[in-house]
Amino acid sequence: MSDARQGLGRRGEALAVAQLEAAGFEIVARNWRCASGEIDVIARDREGWVFVEVRTRRGRHFGTPEESLTPIKRRHLAAAAQAYLATREALNEPWRVDLAAVELSSQGVLIRLDLIPYVVTGADL
Repeated sequence: MSDARQGLGRRGEALAVAQLEAAGFEIVARNWRCASGEIDVIARDREGWVFVEVRTRRGRHFGTPEESLTPIKRRHLAAAAQAYLATREALNEPWRVDLAAVELSSQGVLIRLDLIPYVVTGADL
């Protein structure tokens, strides 16, 4: 992955974490990795565990952040969430995957940041 792309991802994650914290989420971990993949942000809210996939785009040449969350990526996120919960002995606790859709201008100015809940839930398995 290029340095520019990594920087774009880090900026999107920082913006998403700030919005999550402002909304009352407790941030537990960032960039957690396992054999199934990486979870950008792991948080808790009143409902349980929230695994946040951050998708950041500069322009729409390759579609919106929402469009980039493929069914395969959703399955990987569900598997990674289950792996994380297993490490915490929390497999029976409620959880979901939310999407943080971040769009920046070509100059890096935030255009929008939408938190989309329940893009994947335990019921989807």
